[in-house]
Amino acid sequence: MNRKRTNIFLLVFGLILTATFAFLTYPQAEAQTNTKPSSARPTPTPKTNASPIVSPTIEEDEGIIKVKTELVNLNVRIVDRNNRPIGSVSQREIKIYEDNVLQTIDGFTKAEVPTNYALVIDNSGSLRHQLEKVIDASKVIVNTNRAGDETSVVRFVSSDKIEVVQDFTANKADVNEALDNLFIEGGQTAIIDAIYLAAEKVDSYEKTRNPNEKKRRALILVSDGEDRDSYYNEQQLFELLRESDVQIYAIGFTTDLSKDGGFITKSPKAKSEAFLKRLAEETGGKAYFPQAITELDTIARDIASELRTQYIISYYPTNDENDGRFRNIRVVVDDGPNKQKRIAITRTGRTAVTDEPGAKPTLQTTNQSKPNNQ
Repeated sequence: MNRKRTNIFLLVFGLILTATFAFLTYPQAEAQTNTKPSSARPTPTPKTNASPIVSPTIEEDEGIIKVKTELVNLNVRIVDRNNRPIGSVSQREIKIYEDNVLQTIDGFTKAEVPTNYALVIDNSGSLRHQLEKVIDASKVIVNTNRAGDETSVVRFVSSDKIEVVQDFTANKADVNEALDNLFIEGGQTAIIDAIYLAAEKVDSYEKTRNPNEKKRRALILVSDGEDRDSYYNEQQLFELLRESDVQIYAIGFTTDLSKDGGFITKSPKAKSEAFLKRLAEETGGKAYFPQAITELDTIARDIASELRTQYIISYYPTNDENDGRFRNIRVVVDDGPNKQKRIAITRTGRTAVTDEPGAKPTLQTTNQSKPNNQ
């Protein structure tokens, strides 16, 4: 009997505990049931063992990014011992040295590329008897122009008579018309000033174009080479040429200049020829000294050919200091089959860009026509 009572007591006690537990948990369950689900998607929690991603930082003095290294482009002619062009040289056969340090070639082009060139023609009295033939020879060069080539015409006499009679154009008719309007005029020949301003114009014109569009830049100079009254001197001229990438092809009519020199000084003829040769050598061009006016047609065709049988080689120099100093450049080509000697002709060096701004003179463009009384 006592056992029965004990069982009944335990059963009642269990029912009371169950009822009490249900009463206490009901409000929390109701609250959870009435809560609305969130519309936002859950964000995954990153794993604790994942490596953190470090974002790059820029220090305060790196707010302005400067690219110091400039791409150097070289127009290179490769010839044999007889000065005949060689057009079958590969990149691996060429080495470039800057201040005797081997450079890595970045670009190598054998294909023909367009050329921007200026015809810089002496209109002083020293070319009185040659001008007509010079004009004809200039037209021979112009008529070989191909798609993309552009030509300008600069006539010069004295320092105050250096004029662009035709700006850069691909229109051959306009260039030929400008050549027909050239005329002889009195004055003290300023050949250094003419080259300085013309080279500066060719270089600045090219810089306004698409830098990815490769073009050769050249001057074709016709004069006796004797400077009589220039504002600039030779040192200033060659400093400018080293900063630019302009080839100079010089046609020097020096036969009428005096061959008499002093004990120390060169004769006018020797001095003029030395100057024209240096212009060509330092810029990777070529100098011609015709003995007869009939040679001009052949010279004109040779220049046109020279402009189109070249290699364009580029590199980023290992020395990227913008210190304005001169860097010597030397291009070496491996010997060809049967130990054929191959000679690379290009500019002798470059002047590194400088961070210091400097003012340079400008060349005014004028439309000069031949006077009616000429």
